[in-house]
Amino acid sequence: MDDPNLVTWLGDLQDASFSKGGAVRTAYPPERRLTGAQLAVYLDRRSYALASTTRADGRAHAAPTLFTTYAESFWLPTLGNAIRVRNVQANPWLALSVLEGEHETHAAVLTEGPAEVLTEAPPEVIALTNQRNKGGTLDWATAWLRMTPHRLFSFAEHAWREAP
Repeated sequence: MDDPNLVTWLGDLQDASFSKGGAVRTAYPPERRLTGAQLAVYLDRRSYALASTTRADGRAHAAPTLFTTYAESFWLPTLGNAIRVRNVQANPWLALSVLEGEHETHAAVLTEGPAEVLTEAPPEVIALTNQRNKGGTLDWATAWLRMTPHRLFSFAEHAWREAP
């Protein structure tokens, strides 16, 4: 990952998130957190996340989704009639969980923030997402969710190793 702006943004966002205190500071000790550079690489090589939203009646909803980071936001292609679209319209907040590995080799990035529904994405987002989709098209995407994270936390077990 060669984007210094992305590295700085992710590192600063995580530092600000952990500085606010709470139990997560103990659960995710500093020596187990990914650096800004590690976060950028990790998110760049992961194509899918679990998106969590809240239904209008307050029930939770979670579904896997393709994602891209661009302009200090997470972008998710979706169908305009998807449940997550209605959920974000009713409760404009979204959480993403990006996980890999098991037990002593697992790592996680958790992020959340306000979200909005858009009918289109910038051409740069579409191009980046097409690359992440490994040759698949996004012709099916009739809406996009853009989440601007307010919090980001990461954790990696000692045996976790970055992919080459």
